[in-house]
Amino acid sequence: MLDNRRVGRLSSQNPTALKEVASGIHVDDVIVDIGKSRILTDVCVSAPQGSSLSVLGPSGCGKTTLLRLLAGLQIISSGNVYLDGERVASEGVSTPPEQRNIGLVFQDWALFPHLTVLENIVFGLNRSERKIPSTETMELLEMVGISELTDRLPSSLSGGQQQRVALARALAPQPSVLLLDEPFSSLDTGLRVEVRSEVADLLKMLNVTSIFVTHDQDEAFTLGDQVAVMNEGCVIQQDTPWEIYHHPVTPWVAGFVGEVNKIPGLASGDVAETSIGKVNLCHSAHGSVEVLVRPEEILLVEGSDAMITRVDYFGHDTVYEIQTSAGIELRCRRGGAPSHKAGDHVDVKHSGLTTVSFPR
Repeated sequence: MLDNRRVGRLSSQNPTALKEVASGIHVDDVIVDIGKSRILTDVCVSAPQGSSLSVLGPSGCGKTTLLRLLAGLQIISSGNVYLDGERVASEGVSTPPEQRNIGLVFQDWALFPHLTVLENIVFGLNRSERKIPSTETMELLEMVGISELTDRLPSSLSGGQQQRVALARALAPQPSVLLLDEPFSSLDTGLRVEVRSEVADLLKMLNVTSIFVTHDQDEAFTLGDQVAVMNEGCVIQQDTPWEIYHHPVTPWVAGFVGEVNKIPGLASGDVAETSIGKVNLCHSAHGSVEVLVRPEEILLVEGSDAMITRVDYFGHDTVYEIQTSAGIELRCRRGGAPSHKAGDHVDVKHSGLTTVSFPR
């Protein structure tokens, strides 16, 4: 477990451990061409200093390329990249990776198998600190819960322990920015949830700006103060997890970050008339629309307008599949044990939250 008690001591003994950089990370209209292929198109993302940005998208959408250009490992074709208030990349210009004050945590952790835990962690430090690690470095090992593993080789460690070593190695030089590429994908589900929560807490306390690349929606929402959703080399939307989930800017984003019901309706300003009643819209619309409603926003009440066709119980909640008299198939998610069974007749209502719609 990460030792939060050590954070205050680390920062008070070495004030430079918490670097105040007002500008954080800014990527402005960046294009990346590799050969004849365009990998990134007009990408814009930002992360204020000390915040966490999750980059979410399917495989091949350009997430790792975005991380590589921030690290200085990928040349950009046009646009600008700013780190710590300084421009580090533009067309034909790129600050070398070693001059960017960035830490990297790779998907496979990339530990040196012939070096001990301590030797792996101090590898990127200057020669004197490699021989005699500083107090701050040793306290970092305590914070990430591996102080007792210093003499072990990576092959003797569990997956969670190796992940902590990789994190400590990236943080040892006290970077202002930490980049993490699918850092928890090799861990079992239970351990992945535990480690990612600990990592997020540690980075917050150290005030390190971080960017997590992931294809897992739960992970992106848990780790990111904001989420940038990518597809086909473009950033489709960057916003808070709540806004991304409840107010997606495209139907594709809506479907990618969770289940969604698409219900035909007729919009008149801030309200759309649908087969499940009036639905409040977050953006004014007029005419024929498709209203996007999350399964948990569907309510089942006494009535006979719809029939439940399937019930799936997951322990923490129950999912109902429903067919309305209008022939629309819906999914409803409610907490707890089932209160209806397949074949029951009900009426379907909307919870009243504002939602989005798109022209039909």
